Amino acid sequence: MENGVSSFNKFIHEHSVDSDSSSVDYSSAEDDVDGTCPPSPASHCSRASRASSSFHRNDRLVTGWFLYLFLWILFPLRFLLGIPFRLCRRLLYGRRPTAPSPRGNHNGRLHFRRMNTMKDHVIHRTTDRRRGVIEDLHLGIEIVIEIIFDFFHKAAHFLLSPSQVVEVLQSWFSSHSSDDEDVGDAVEETTVMTDTLGEENPTVTEKKTTLHQSLNTDARTCRDVITELGYPYEAIHVTTSDGYVLILERIPRRDSRKAVYLQHGILDSSMGWVSNGVVGSPAFAAYDQGFDVFLGNFRGLISREHIDKNISSRKYWQYSINEHGTEDIPAMIEKIHQVKTAELKLSQPDMEDETNDDQPYKLCAISHSLGGAGMLMYVIVRRIEEKPHRLSRLILLSPAGFHHDSNIVFTAVEYVFLLLAPLLSRIVPAFYIPTRFFRMLLNKLARDFHNYPAVGGLVQTLMSYVTGGDSSNWVGVLGLPHYNMNDMPGVSFHVAHHLAQMKHARKFRMYDYGSSSANMDVYGSPEPLDLGEYYGFIDIPVDLVAGRKDNVIKPSMVRKHYELMKEGGVDVSYHEFEYAHLDFTFSHHEELLAFVMSRVMLVEPSQKQQLRQRSPKLKRRGSVKSE
Repeated sequence: MENGVSSFNKFIHEHSVDSDSSSVDYSSAEDDVDGTCPPSPASHCSRASRASSSFHRNDRLVTGWFLYLFLWILFPLRFLLGIPFRLCRRLLYGRRPTAPSPRGNHNGRLHFRRMNTMKDHVIHRTTDRRRGVIEDLHLGIEIVIEIIFDFFHKAAHFLLSPSQVVEVLQSWFSSHSSDDEDVGDAVEETTVMTDTLGEENPTVTEKKTTLHQSLNTDARTCRDVITELGYPYEAIHVTTSDGYVLILERIPRRDSRKAVYLQHGILDSSMGWVSNGVVGSPAFAAYDQGFDVFLGNFRGLISREHIDKNISSRKYWQYSINEHGTEDIPAMIEKIHQVKTAELKLSQPDMEDETNDDQPYKLCAISHSLGGAGMLMYVIVRRIEEKPHRLSRLILLSPAGFHHDSNIVFTAVEYVFLLLAPLLSRIVPAFYIPTRFFRMLLNKLARDFHNYPAVGGLVQTLMSYVTGGDSSNWVGVLGLPHYNMNDMPGVSFHVAHHLAQMKHARKFRMYDYGSSSANMDVYGSPEPLDLGEYYGFIDIPVDLVAGRKDNVIKPSMVRKHYELMKEGGVDVSYHEFEYAHLDFTFSHHEELLAFVMSRVMLVEPSQKQQLRQRSPKLKRRGSVKSE
């Protein structure tokens, strides 16, 4: 391992750099508009093109006068839409105008420069071939124009060839019955005929296109990303004690005694830990170092997985950060313990029996932002309840909890939530995009932000102002697959209200239910539990990481965690990097990855829990009450 990146990752990285600089993909129709790259003679498209060209040569004299008429009709549209004259000819005749062969050194140099320009353009588009809304509109206009010209062209041809009209009508009536049988299948799935280039007898295959492919959106899941890169994958469904169904995803090493659990932050999912690919993702780096990798997912996806299939939207979203720390994380870690213990007993039958306070594997947790706050809450509450937390080390990347050092925008939002909470909680149970259409629209707008630098720069600047100048790549994150039309993370109103409470109180504490009696029923005291006062209960090493450019959770707020842990006698370290808030997960930084992996490798065997202190016990785990 070198700088936290395995030799395998390094090899893949070097190979990808070499291949990116030498390979060009000319498969996109958008990059082939100018006709500088003609189709291969062996391809199906070229054969169709030759057949089409021979047909046009036969009737060019008959339909030539239509060209000038339609070009004059199209002139206003061509002027408004900026459609070049050669494209009009191609749409009319159904083929690309033949480009003159380069003559002389000047023309040769011009052709060479055009090819280099096109090559650079294609290389920049190879990583993401999706279209945005503006590109879809442009494409739709071209398709409409082509349909209009094709209609008039065929109409003129049939008027001059009545015998062909009779043949077409007969073929329509004869194939009418068979077409009706295939209509239902064609609506949901389209068969596209493809062939293999460079062969004398190309093999024709069928390729199925789905709805999201036809809409040109990226609907990949965490499973797709992992398996496409050649790693194993497993999905484990976990049910919490209050009925929420979570997905614990895994890159399995079943016989490994080292495991790592990664927990995402707000408006994120397990996708964040694999979004940087093989080289820059902590999940893949840990797997390459021999770890069994588990990727947790908090409740809060729009799919609303719950044992009650008819649960209402308001009831589903009625939870705070309390439930992340006392329901979600305990359920997933207990499932990890159950799975690992059973698998190790099968693969290693001579393993000694473990006591309730020990375990046959070592588990390290890596958390970001809200996941860090939930993980600290989990460890402290488990110690208070005198239950094992099963962790050997905590690595917290810009953890939430303290937020009083923030910009004026966050302060304004804080008072809005505190003052209008009773009203807003009934009107807005959560912040999310409810329909597939608008989720698809956001996904495609993210492509426009990327493809049009002026628009993307404006959005990036606005997001930076809202977050107090944080320089994270907000535009790039919006284009990631976990913000797609099928599903998307949301934020419960009570989670946002809980963050506002912590900011206002200047303390890292559990949810305030609004009355002394309600808090007494949950915590046994009129005030919510102040978790900062119980940092002394943390009995495992903790590594805190802050970003100097992070204006969402500033370094001063991460140092607040550090100071309280030092006072409580916790084995804690503090490190700062030149990163913004999202750089901890959505950007590839070898320095950060090397540090995280060096901390993971320090995991020691878990020790028996010795609870000699008398601790206050929760009467029951906190859950947001219906008002």
